Amino acid sequence: MTQTMPPAGWYPDPSGQHPFRYWDGGLWTDQVSATQPGAHTGAPAQGWGGPQGYQPEPVRTSYTPEQIRRQVRKGAGLNPVHSGQGTLFTEPVLVVNQKTKLIELTNEYAVFDQSGNQIGSVVEVGQSTIKKAVRFVSSLDQFFTHRLEVRDSAGVPQLVLTRPAKLLKSKVIVSRPDGAEIGDIVQQNVFGKIRFALQSAGTSVGMIKAENWRAWNFSIVDHTDTEIARVTKTWEGLARTMFTTADNYVVQIHRAIADPLRSLVVASALTIDTALKQDSRGLG
Repeated sequence: MTQTMPPAGWYPDPSGQHPFRYWDGGLWTDQVSATQPGAHTGAPAQGWGGPQGYQPEPVRTSYTPEQIRRQVRKGAGLNPVHSGQGTLFTEPVLVVNQKTKLIELTNEYAVFDQSGNQIGSVVEVGQSTIKKAVRFVSSLDQFFTHRLEVRDSAGVPQLVLTRPAKLLKSKVIVSRPDGAEIGDIVQQNVFGKIRFALQSAGTSVGMIKAENWRAWNFSIVDHTDTEIARVTKTWEGLARTMFTTADNYVVQIHRAIADPLRSLVVASALTIDTALKQDSRGLG
């Protein structure tokens, strides 16, 4: 049964960061308010999916399980490994495929396990009409604030990533849906092979290192500089690459990792194209 979107209006802010946030009828916006006449009453929504009672639909792509398995085997060169428990935080291999669009105004990704089962999605939220218009005609949106949700297979938010407006170096704030901050992903350099520090409570717990100047493949290391995960961009064919905006990645997590590092690794790996890689657009 198709679920009806709640009407546009002011609702209790689901992040808990402000008393009210404006829902435009499809997405949360960046508009917030301490008090707002006519605001909808009731308990705040759980997560960032929408006002209370609304659960967003997971991102869907056209990829089949066999295509996902081939992407893992041939695209990333990985042999099947032991399966996890079917969640974003337990699977050793995550396949991140962007929803194919001729013109990309809102980033959307589906996340699969190595067998081709969809276990999550990543969605950019809070895009205003003005921001979408700027994105349509230019690449200036890379300097604006971006907010993304990492959702499980049911569409329930698990992590919220906020990249404040920036000029050169950027920082991504990783939080729980209730607003509790987990840590930061902080850009370390502007030129050359891009690097990002993973920080929690002001302490460095790891690093993301681009392995080439085009920022296509990444190594993620812990505080001892030991690789704990690898992100590989996979080739999807000439037609898809030339005529669409789709980017696809395979993420291999080498061993069990405890929080906060686990959440930071998952957050950075699943959003490496939208939140991190776009910072190198002008450097290629």
